[in-house]
Amino acid sequence: MNHLYQSSSFIPVEEAVKSRGKAAARFDRFNTNDLMAAVFPAVRWIVPDYLPEGFSVLAGRQKLGKTWMAIDFALAVASGGCALGSIECEAGNVLYIDMENGPRRIQRRIEAVYPDDANMPDLSRLDWVTEAPALNAGFIGALTDWRDSVPHPRLIVIDVLQRIKPAGNGKQNAYESDYACFSELQTWATENRIAVLALHHTRKGGADDPLEALTGSNGLSAVADTTLVLDRDGNGMTLYVRGRDVEERETAVRFDAGIFTMLGDAAEVRRSDGRAKILEFLSDAEEPERIGAIVAGTGMKRSVVDTLLHRMAKAGEVIKAGRGLYIHQNRSDLLD
Repeated sequence: MNHLYQSSSFIPVEEAVKSRGKAAARFDRFNTNDLMAAVFPAVRWIVPDYLPEGFSVLAGRQKLGKTWMAIDFALAVASGGCALGSIECEAGNVLYIDMENGPRRIQRRIEAVYPDDANMPDLSRLDWVTEAPALNAGFIGALTDWRDSVPHPRLIVIDVLQRIKPAGNGKQNAYESDYACFSELQTWATENRIAVLALHHTRKGGADDPLEALTGSNGLSAVADTTLVLDRDGNGMTLYVRGRDVEERETAVRFDAGIFTMLGDAAEVRRSDGRAKILEFLSDAEEPERIGAIVAGTGMKRSVVDTLLHRMAKAGEVIKAGRGLYIHQNRSDLLD
């Protein structure tokens, strides 16, 4: 018999319920064997390897290109084209909620992506909205209405998340407030197997962990299924992604005239760029160069130069001319 513990003695559940005048709470359990025998559908990818179904956040500093990247995703999904220049997307209906740009600016941005009308794909699956209620004032109902009005709902973009966030609850701290605020949106996206991508800002100065760079509390990154962070430093622009169904990765990207292009794994691209800088510097040298001079000439960190020179020497790209001295592989004349 099930029992409740009370005052150092046990009493039957039925007696406890009767004395309290309320229904007994029960867990909705499932057995491990039943769980392991179940067959679940595969994760639904909207942008393969980067944006799955569920609630996602795309964060970055102001004027860095978040909206352009979101438009890139939206156009790729709506047309069944390629995101970031090379990621094939399954076609479906897209709703872009843009509360910071009017129709004129939206039109100009699409024209920037497709300057030649002859190359513009069919974008009839892409709908735009420039006004939306707050999360606690009918936003979820409006999403449901759109979902029911289109044949293949796949992606919703919210630009920006702050515009639909309701006022905070004075009885909750910032983390509790943000988590409670966005959990309904996360639940809706998950249950409907639709990707809801919300644009957000990162704080100045960044952080060691990309997820810590999001403005506000950690409640947002905690409730989000996937977080993407667009960033730029001396090595170029990168897109970092981490999530419950996503393999953590950092990708080097290029942004030019409204168009994003994926360059490859960020670490590999940095190494490739670093090699090119070192080779360019050494090709112009008039004598074997020390590591300190290479660091100063390329503007790279000493630790990076040390690692690259070691690898490049093994690969024959540079020649070690003495202790701490290096020359370009084509400048063997400097050995004399």
